[in-house]
Amino acid sequence: MRTATPPPVAPTGDHHDLAIVLFAVIVLVTLGITLWVGRRGSAAEDFYAGGRDFTPLQNGFALSGDYLSAASFLGVAGLIALYGYDGVLYSIGFLVAWLVVLMLVAELVRNAGRYTLADVLALRLRRRKVRAAAGGASIVVTLFYLVAQMVGAGSLVALLLGTNSSEARTWTIVAVGGLMIIYVTIGGMRATTWIQIVKAVLLVAGSVLLTVLLMIRFHGDVAELMRQAAQHSGAGQRYLEPGLKYGHSFTSRLDFFSLGLALVLGTAGLPHILSRFYTVPTARAARRSTMWAIGLVGGFYLMAIALGLGATALVGSAEVRHANPAGNTAVPLLALVLGGGNGSTGGVVLFALISAIAFATILAVVAGLTLASSAAFAHDIWAGAWRGRPRRRPRGRRAAVPASRRARGGGASGQAAEREEVGVARIAAVGIGAVAIALSLFAQQMNVAFLVGLAFAVAASANLPVLLYSLFWRRFTPRGAVWSVYGGLLPAVLLVAFSPVVSGGKAALFPGVDFHWFPLENPGIVSIPLGFLAGWIGTVTSSEPADADRYAELEVRSLTGAGAA
Repeated sequence: MRTATPPPVAPTGDHHDLAIVLFAVIVLVTLGITLWVGRRGSAAEDFYAGGRDFTPLQNGFALSGDYLSAASFLGVAGLIALYGYDGVLYSIGFLVAWLVVLMLVAELVRNAGRYTLADVLALRLRRRKVRAAAGGASIVVTLFYLVAQMVGAGSLVALLLGTNSSEARTWTIVAVGGLMIIYVTIGGMRATTWIQIVKAVLLVAGSVLLTVLLMIRFHGDVAELMRQAAQHSGAGQRYLEPGLKYGHSFTSRLDFFSLGLALVLGTAGLPHILSRFYTVPTARAARRSTMWAIGLVGGFYLMAIALGLGATALVGSAEVRHANPAGNTAVPLLALVLGGGNGSTGGVVLFALISAIAFATILAVVAGLTLASSAAFAHDIWAGAWRGRPRRRPRGRRAAVPASRRARGGGASGQAAEREEVGVARIAAVGIGAVAIALSLFAQQMNVAFLVGLAFAVAASANLPVLLYSLFWRRFTPRGAVWSVYGGLLPAVLLVAFSPVVSGGKAALFPGVDFHWFPLENPGIVSIPLGFLAGWIGTVTSSEPADADRYAELEVRSLTGAGAA
């Protein structure tokens, strides 16, 4: 049994060329897909929903590609490499969340909406304030998620270049931001979906390859893998027991519960996941897409657990932390060892290949996030709330206008308005990309999985309550919807701003100052109930009663698909 501490495995400067070449290949391939697909259509349905002609299998891969982000491939494995059992618990929340999506929202959202979350709400709550609130919350969620992906990209490329300099990470973040703007403005949803499919295939294949090599290294003995991981974790047996990261005190345990709650409930409120259900032709296809995604995501997280343990066993927690304090580079370092170690051809090739796959993961996810946020701005805030009130037809005459025509805007004027809206969405992608770049530069030392946890908390606090109330509560009113969104969004953002994430610690956003008063790093345990409570209070105190006819229309459409776009 080996007991010596693993030697340093960081690649030397002579071995970066291959990885950089593979990075360039990934970029060229994704740009080629974008340019090829971008010529096929410029209508709103093409830009926002990819023409709604993807199969369940294709969309299942795209869904898993959207979901398996840098937080999954880099952050979760890094947390397991550093904290063992607590990191494994973190990954469980990501997987369980898909059961909520499958049971509660997949088919209903596909039937009731058109392009965004706000479309579902607008079917019965036809108010500009509702659209503006839902669109604003979606932008905030996607910005949190975007920051996580771009921070992961900076850490990865800095490792490839053999430097911890902030300049390398900064230029990487800027480059990724520029690429995601190109993907969205040129290719829209169709290009983004194909990039996600390619990325998901590469990610699953790379994970399978590493897991097989790891099991061969330990002769299939999982118990020995765990023993070696404990020995080289720096924490001994505590590495395999709960509490290494979240069990020091009652506050840390409460923080972990808050995080788990956000992960389980947040997926059903993520804008880029919800918009993915509109790329298939029917609700049945949406459900089958989700089932494919559950299988792919479940298999991946089982492999991520093994890879995190393998990184600790073969690389060592100290070396993982030395390469990146948050553990974001654990998987590429493991690939280097499994390929033969530093200086070996196999090690360099495998290291470069896995790093390129991780980079492709980041590029694909940031494209999906940017598209979701630009759609929220253009479709919900600009077209739905700011430009003017949606036209209202007399209730008795709705049947005179075909559903397909209503869905597409109807006539030449509707098509012109849609083209204008798509133009605004492309401009919004540039602005949102610039904001994401600026925010990412301040969060370069934070774990990407943790940053994604904050995005999940905001999604579960602001988006999920209003979505569930709208779909299932007959008495829900426009006032309740607005209160629900802001009642979850504002507390979540406020609590994060005054939490240890922003100030008061070495790993904080501003480590030199301390103005935090909220003790938890994740606000979900407080902000999620507040979102539901605010929606209930807003509804029961509203002077305007709920419209029973519109709820009946939503109920029939969401359950049967009648009149769906």
